[in-house]
Amino acid sequence: MNFKELMYALALQETKGVGAVTAKKLITIYGSAVQLFEAHQQNRIENEVNAKLFHQLFSKASLLNAEKELNRAISNGLKCLYFKEKDYPAYLLHCADAPLILFQDGGSNFNQYNKIISIVGTRNMSSYGRRFCTDLIAAVKEYQPLIVSGFAFGVDICAHLEALKNNLPTTAVLAHGYGKVYPNEHKRFYQEVKESGGFLSEFTYDEQPLRENFLKRNRIVAGMSQATIVIESAKKGGSLVTADIANSYNKDVFALPGRTSDVYSKGCNELIKNHKAAMITSGEDLIEQLGWKKLIIKESKIVQPELFVELEGGEKEIYDLLAVNAMHADEIARTSNIPIYKVSNFIFQLEMKGLIQVLPGKLIKRV
Repeated sequence: MNFKELMYALALQETKGVGAVTAKKLITIYGSAVQLFEAHQQNRIENEVNAKLFHQLFSKASLLNAEKELNRAISNGLKCLYFKEKDYPAYLLHCADAPLILFQDGGSNFNQYNKIISIVGTRNMSSYGRRFCTDLIAAVKEYQPLIVSGFAFGVDICAHLEALKNNLPTTAVLAHGYGKVYPNEHKRFYQEVKESGGFLSEFTYDEQPLRENFLKRNRIVAGMSQATIVIESAKKGGSLVTADIANSYNKDVFALPGRTSDVYSKGCNELIKNHKAAMITSGEDLIEQLGWKKLIIKESKIVQPELFVELEGGEKEIYDLLAVNAMHADEIARTSNIPIYKVSNFIFQLEMKGLIQVLPGKLIKRV
């Protein structure tokens, strides 16, 4: 990725008053962050933003800071994942408020994983919750999912460590800059997680773990995966926020029920009661509800597609569109201007030819 493009995008991301939705809209209108900057310098974006915001954009200080932060990230060996590039997490890409840029420390390309689940819950984990987390991750081991969580006390760190114990990749999403480890007690786990699925943060090097940053972090945890599992939560807590965000993204949400008298089961019980989460009491429940067992059976029957399958018309156009990222059917229809009913038919034909795969969450990717 062009350094200038990243620099202008990061300056935009770090500007107060510019949310991810607005930033992406502006970049889409002008084609790139570089072209947006040039239009701003020529006073050509005044119709797109209000006067106050116009004067905040691309200040000299913000550009200098963005350049400094990018150089620091690169010198520390981090990858900068940009939403317009193919290595940006595919599941997250379809969340409107996802960051323009993510800093990745360790790990590999997230889009190599067909199955990704997020596990969240209370910092005050009980033996009941710990046992369930242990059993859940052991049960899904054969399906090799990426386990995503937030590196906090309790459920988060239990999920990371159980994933490592079962030789599953695990990614930690941070609520602060990558220049520190929080909580301090988890420093001893940092290197192992880094060498596994790595760390992700939208925050620059020195950003502190402020309360509002945890809420921002939660949307990435929810958006990164196809499903969020809540293991124990009080009636109020960050895990319930993550569940709400996952629901807003049309992701699957699951929760572990508990006794009505248990403080840290009340949140999960409420999610289930209010139909905000499906109840699971075992790993088998999760596997069945996500359709993984069927996928494994189906995958085992797939015949290797011919090396040179001839495609024509809409099939070829859709197959070519999927060369970079997985996409939803409605997104394919918008991009290609092919009516959605025809898109559905072409998708079916491509799937029958063994050229594409429909993932949970209705994401479509090349095989």
